[in-house]
Amino acid sequence: MARRPRAEAPKRDPEEGIKPTNLAEALGQRYLSYALSTITARSLPDVRDGLKPVHRRILYGMSIMRLVPGSAFKKSARVVGDVMGKYHPHGDSAIYDAMARLAQDFAVRYPMVDGQGNFGSIDGDNPAAMRYTEARLTEAAALMLDGLDEDTVDFRPNYDGTEQEPAVLPAAFPNLLANGSQGIAVGMATNIPPHNVAEICDALSHLLKFPNARVDKLVDFIKGPDFPTGGIVVESRETIVEAYRTGRGSFRIRAKWEKEELKGGTYQIVVTEIPYQVAKSKLIERIAELLNEKKLPFLEDINDESTTDVRIVLTPKSRNIEAEHLMEQLFRSTDLETRFGLNMNVLDGNQIPRVMALNEVLKAYLDHRRDVLQRRSKFRLGEIERRLEILEGYLIAYLNIDEVIRIIRHEDEPKPVMMKKWKLTDLQAESILNMRLRALRRLEEIEIKGEHKKLTAEKKDITALLKSEELQWAKIGDEVKELKALYGPKTELGKRRTEFGDAPSAEIIPLEAMIEREPITILCSQKGWIRAMKGHVEPEVTAEAKYKEGDRGRFELKAETTDKLLIFATNGKFYTIGCDKLPGGRGFGEPVRLWIDLANEHDIVTMMVFKPGQKLLVAGHDGRGFIVPTDEVVAQTKNGKQVLSVPEGVEAVVATPVPEGADMLAVIGENRKLLIFKLEEVPEMNRGRGVTLQKYKDGGLSDARAYVRKEGLTWRLGEKTRTETALGDWVGQRAQAGRLPPNGFPKNNKFG
Repeated sequence: MARRPRAEAPKRDPEEGIKPTNLAEALGQRYLSYALSTITARSLPDVRDGLKPVHRRILYGMSIMRLVPGSAFKKSARVVGDVMGKYHPHGDSAIYDAMARLAQDFAVRYPMVDGQGNFGSIDGDNPAAMRYTEARLTEAAALMLDGLDEDTVDFRPNYDGTEQEPAVLPAAFPNLLANGSQGIAVGMATNIPPHNVAEICDALSHLLKFPNARVDKLVDFIKGPDFPTGGIVVESRETIVEAYRTGRGSFRIRAKWEKEELKGGTYQIVVTEIPYQVAKSKLIERIAELLNEKKLPFLEDINDESTTDVRIVLTPKSRNIEAEHLMEQLFRSTDLETRFGLNMNVLDGNQIPRVMALNEVLKAYLDHRRDVLQRRSKFRLGEIERRLEILEGYLIAYLNIDEVIRIIRHEDEPKPVMMKKWKLTDLQAESILNMRLRALRRLEEIEIKGEHKKLTAEKKDITALLKSEELQWAKIGDEVKELKALYGPKTELGKRRTEFGDAPSAEIIPLEAMIEREPITILCSQKGWIRAMKGHVEPEVTAEAKYKEGDRGRFELKAETTDKLLIFATNGKFYTIGCDKLPGGRGFGEPVRLWIDLANEHDIVTMMVFKPGQKLLVAGHDGRGFIVPTDEVVAQTKNGKQVLSVPEGVEAVVATPVPEGADMLAVIGENRKLLIFKLEEVPEMNRGRGVTLQKYKDGGLSDARAYVRKEGLTWRLGEKTRTETALGDWVGQRAQAGRLPPNGFPKNNKFG
């Protein structure tokens, strides 16, 4: 069969229908449309009901499915499918995640969805698949929807125009502050913490009495956030007031803990509440990592003994460590302390995003509730008027029942006849024609008259309510009181969970407070291998200490693990090492250069235990030196702290403590000349070259020692020491050459 020739498409001008547009303008328009869509239809909550569109659609969809409190549960997949197909044209996972969060009592202060099945955990576990879980609405959600079918809010077409959805919910529950909200839009974000409903009700009641109430007064009622996971807010009242006044700020949250005493005077710390939005499993994992990295030297172990309640057990390394110090360090290092930012950026009644203060949010909610009350009252008034119209028609029928029956039996068109005869409305005539025979009994007439009387009285009350602003606010006040009765502080769900504590001090707890104090003996070899033996070891024991081949002992110090070790090098720098960080006494130790940045061309002059308040004499080979307080030589980094400035070709050779009360200084050069002069001639400095202590023709400074004149100058001779007080022949002025020392002075020209 031959193919029929294909009809040729009409030729079109390629430029037909194309309009030239500036690229920047086109991009700007499209990006603006996208930004507005994200802000108003996805990310920011409405100040009136505190909901984003997805949450509002979930609650509305569940109400249409009759999943009210007390009803049977239905599969979450059914809810998600209904919401996605009718109202929310987005992915099912996004809808289910939003729905699951509304059911998590650790994520939402007052859950809106009553979930059955696995909806996740505080450990950070994800909910089970939607085909396994079931859901229905909670009492709080029912309050959010209360009056929805009474024309209390506007409805709008859904995304395809086949359904109607509410633009906002009536919200008899103050959801925005009660459950908070979080979202990131284009160029803006919102972050509102949850609060206690009973406190919100107290603030609303106060605002109804005093419409111009200031934020600092409202904070007397709403003391601060009330997180579902508890914890302790450690912020001053001034900080909280300022945050609520501006609508921006942050709250510092700490875990709640207690100290449990154990046998033998030991103890353990039990964390019972953790900060909001912190996954417990990740928190424990992070602490364990820091423990393995030895960044928590005061913590021995961590165990998770949680069941339905949080119970994290922390074991300190020693009972001597203060529990408060241990926790303070953990607060600074881990998520046991977090910050929750406050950014009350919401959509107002006109769908305009703006940051509101606390009083503005409360006023916006009250204004919404008044609007709902007015619309609900008008709706009820319309229903009453319609019913009264029908009842009045019924009463006319009862007064003329025989004539009504005759007209119905004999007239072809009874409706217009009755309307003309008794001046009935169309609704009244239709209602009479639709009456059942059993309604003609005498008792029914009495009930109709009673209902008419009751509705007339209700109509009068509603009319008065609509005319009086005072009565409207009074009605809203009664609703607020009823809400507080449902979620009062004596109820399980209503009692406050988050406590308040004093703002922590900015003072940093010294590491020494966290370290167990133990005696150690520090050994350092000639080649710079350092180690710390437990206890204060006797000299005969250290004399037997082993060193690498070709190496031998050089420094031996008794210290404690809480001390700091000062090392003075030939480059004039002081280095600092925490004694608790030194390698153990087994083996040969480790090279000290692993702990400090000391170049190979420089060597260690001396090392000593840091003693606050002490003074040191430092000097170089050129005979220049000065006195420096020990507090000024402590280094904060491995690079050390430059104290003695040494020119090229000169090395630092002396760093010796100045005894308390010392008034004389003895210096001896490599030329074996001894000079003694008053210590007051040497200046006290924090850094520099100092002054000339002794002059030399050949060589340089060998050693120096400060002493008390009355006690005499001491030097070491082998295993013995010698003290000499008759040294008048060697006393002179600073910067002189000196003379040969007394007989018996060591040949190495060192005081020992």
